[in-house]
Formats: sequence, C-alpha cells, structure tokens
Amino acid sequence: MANEEHLRIIKQGVEVWNRWREGNPEIIPDLKGADLNGKNLRDANLSGAELRASNLIGANLIGANLTKADLTRAKLIIAYLDGADLTGADLTRAKLTRAYLIKAKLRGAKLTGADLTEAKLTGANLNGADLTRIQLVETNIADAALTNCKVYGISAWGLEGMPQDQSNLIITRDDEPTITVDNLEVAQFIYLILHSPKIRDVIDTISKKAVLILGRFNEETQKPVLEAIRDELRKHDYLPILFDWDRPVSRNYLETVSTLAHLSRFVIADITEPRSIPAELMSIVPALPSVAVQPLMLRSDYEYALFDHIKSFKSVLPVYLYESQEMLLANLKEHVIDPAEAKARELISPAEKR
Repeated sequence: MANEEHLRIIKQGVEVWNRWREGNPEIIPDLKGADLNGKNLRDANLSGAELRASNLIGANLIGANLTKADLTRAKLIIAYLDGADLTGADLTRAKLTRAYLIKAKLRGAKLTGADLTEAKLTGANLNGADLTRIQLVETNIADAALTNCKVYGISAWGLEGMPQDQSNLIITRDDEPTITVDNLEVAQFIYLILHSPKIRDVIDTISKKAVLILGRFNEETQKPVLEAIRDELRKHDYLPILFDWDRPVSRNYLETVSTLAHLSRFVIADITEPRSIPAELMSIVPALPSVAVQPLMLRSDYEYALFDHIKSFKSVLPVYLYESQEMLLANLKEHVIDPAEAKARELISPAEKR
C-alpha cells in the first residue's frame, strides 16, 4: 500500500510534489499500488520512488525523473514517457503496451518480462538494458540505441523502424558462455538454432524438401490442381508450401514470395491463366539463380508474353503441358518432380555439395 501522506502530496500536483522532494531528499517516496491513472506528472521528480504495481495507465510522465525507480509490475499502458529519465529503473513485468517512450533514457534499466507491444521507442536509449523475456511485438524501435543489451528469451515480431545501433546483444543466460549478435530479430532465431536440435532439423528439412507452389488460385479451375499437386508432393516426402493470395500484388507480397522461394528446394509454377505469376517469377528467377523452377501449363492455354524472357534462364526447366488434372498427377513424379529435383542438384554450388 502507498504511504497516505505521499499520495496526498502527489495528488496536489507536480509543483507541490517537486518542492516537497527538494526539501526532503532523504525520504524515499512510497507510492506502491497507487492509483495514478491519467495523472499529469510531467517533469515530476520520481527518482528512486517505490511505484511497484502502481496504476499509471494513460499518465503524463513526459520529462519525468524516474531514475532507479521501482516500477515492477506497474501498469503504464498508453502512458506518455517521452524524454523521461528511467536510467537504472526496475520495470520488471511492467505493462507498457502502446506506451510512448520517444527519446526516453533507459540506460541500464531492467525490463525483464515487460510487455512493450506496440510501444514507441523512437530514439530511446536502452544501452545496457536488461531485455530478458521482453515482448516487443510491432514495437517502433527507429533510431533507438540498443547496444550491450541482454536479450535472452526475447519475443520480437513485426518490429518497426531501424535502430541507431543494436550491436553486442547478449543472447545467452547469465550462467552460459556469452554469445552476442548484432540484430534484435535474429537474436531469438540464433539462440533457438544453438539450443534446439528440432529447430536445426526443421531448417535442414526445409532446405532439402520444401517446394513452393505458385499459380492462379481460381476456385473453379486452377486451385484444385494446385492443391492436388500439394497432396502428391507430400506422398513423395516433400514439404509443399502453397501460398494462396487473393489480394492485389504488392511489394510486401513479392518479398514474401521471394523469401519462400529462397527457402525452397525448387518451385512449381502453374502458368495457366496467369495473373500474379509474371510478377512472382520476375521476383524469383533473376534474383535466385540457384532455385530450380518447373513451369506447368494446361495444353489449351498460351504462354504469357513475358515468359520468353523467364524461360531463357538456366534455372527454368521446359514447360510441362498437361491435358487434365488426372494426367498431371499421373505423370507428376516422372515429368515434374524428378526433372525439378535433377535441376536443383545441378544448380547447387560445389561448396554446398561438399
């Protein structure tokens, strides 16, 4: 429970509070569990304050001095902490969802298990902070300084912006030999590779068995064909990746296609009634010369205009023409899978073969 006198003083406003702090520097403010929801605490001197489990939802803490404050399990959802000084503060398991921490000082702060989902850390200084098990989902880290942070168990997904510096991130526990990396999103992946044999096996499986299937996902005609190809590939111990996209082609879409192709053993592309296929193949074939591409087409259709350029690349096999879905499946191994597998082996670099 918060100290009643301290709570009474802070509710009188920042000017009264700061004057009291100045006159009583030896007193550690006790505001544990205090309800300060939406309170205006701009430029407040809260250094060293006990704010454990306090309610600061929507509070204005812009420019506040929170150095070495105890904010363990504090609720700071949508709180405004722009320019605040949280150097050495303890924010263990604090809720900072959608909080504003633009240009905040968090050097050496402890954020173990804190939730910063959709928070704004633009230009914030987190050098040397403990980010163990922190949640950074769709968090804006543009121009943030993140050097020498502990990031074991971090959950970083959909980060926005590029940090000013993210070097020497420590991905291991305190009781393990220190391993550092220089990228926040890569950190969690590297640790998983090092400590999970199953993850290593999955990566090995993807590189050897993944097959990307591209085509027009028309419910009445081509989608059943593509799904049948997927099912047949499974029978031959491949890992089919069927990427169904019903929205207009965009840059993000093509980047996703290119990434999936990069992970694949080879690509099967049905160019019957092409819509997005020309753009997809242009994003794959010139950029990924080591990925084999096996085109297919219904015999009654015609190659699209730009396909002449695509099929001139070494990685692209001759188009396999099929009369029907039944014919395609009956000949899939002999005329599609086996040639694509042979081409994939041919395109592997000598170093990879060793």
